[in-house]
Amino acid sequence: MSDSSSPPTIGTHNGHFHADEALAVYLLRLLPTYTNANLVRTRDPSLLQTCDVVCDVGGVHDHSAARYDHHQREFTATFPDRHTKLSSAGLVWMHYGADIVESVTGLPAGEADNTLLFNKLYDDFIEAFDANDNGIAQYDPAALRKAGIEKKFSDKGFSMAGVVNRFNYAQADPREAAKKSASTDSNGVSGKENPQQEEDTRFLKASQFVGEQFTSELLDKAQSWLPARAVVKEAFTSRNQYDSKGRIIVIPHKSEGVPWSDHLYALEEEAGEQGSTLYALFAENGEKDSKWRIRAVPLELGGFENRKALPEAWRGVRDEELSKVSGVEGGVFVHAGGFIGGNKTFEGAWEMAKKAVEI
Repeated sequence: MSDSSSPPTIGTHNGHFHADEALAVYLLRLLPTYTNANLVRTRDPSLLQTCDVVCDVGGVHDHSAARYDHHQREFTATFPDRHTKLSSAGLVWMHYGADIVESVTGLPAGEADNTLLFNKLYDDFIEAFDANDNGIAQYDPAALRKAGIEKKFSDKGFSMAGVVNRFNYAQADPREAAKKSASTDSNGVSGKENPQQEEDTRFLKASQFVGEQFTSELLDKAQSWLPARAVVKEAFTSRNQYDSKGRIIVIPHKSEGVPWSDHLYALEEEAGEQGSTLYALFAENGEKDSKWRIRAVPLELGGFENRKALPEAWRGVRDEELSKVSGVEGGVFVHAGGFIGGNKTFEGAWEMAKKAVEI
């Protein structure tokens, strides 16, 4: 353990690394206690014993001792009210997440907004790290096979875990080869790192990568998603003025953005009106003469299917031709996929929505 005159030490394992411990280390360093912490990557129990906090190695989960491994046979811990077994990332978040939210956003731990972000970041970001490291699929593979559903393409290289995995390998960049071969001292000794140092460098790059994505997610939720709750609630409450059945919602423009769909689903559920809103209208910018968009509400958050796509006859049509086909002046476009369109004015977008709900 470090003394008061030296920085604390974070311990994790060496060798092949995964996204969960890369994120766990980054999360710990967001805490004031570990901001300047040293990192030791080893499986040597005697070295791990000297660390102030250890994650993803050691076979112990004990918060009082700051030990956060999940590989032991008896480990079954999950995040409160969730079912996915935790990885080292989820363990660190469960025990320190509220303090991390406070450290990054300034929202005090224990207050309602901090708790909302604590839970939201687990659901939208960290749980996927836990599932990936524990081999838990998003959908039941056996059920998919039984239903005869096959993947259309591989997204392995597109995932965050796939990106982290690439950091495990020391790819040689041909553009840097000449520089490396020339990096010798006066005695002809190469300046190349030893293998463990080189591996640690790649781990830190992976940790920085996932950490930047986490921080971006947290700040977006704190600065845009959280304030949007009140804005969308007001829009939801007043939506019947645009359609007597509440099928059209108008989202006011805010410079910080209004991520509306997540809140809309929650508000519909609270009101017992799931699936009732079909289209959302919003301005492209805050100018008085801004063009307006009409967006079909997705069936599920982040999905590509819509509750009611824009009319087939409008799809892929633009400008005057769109105005002629739709019967609404000021047409700008409708995407070929039918999920979004545009008009030169709010009145035009509203008229397009009123027509679309009835077609």
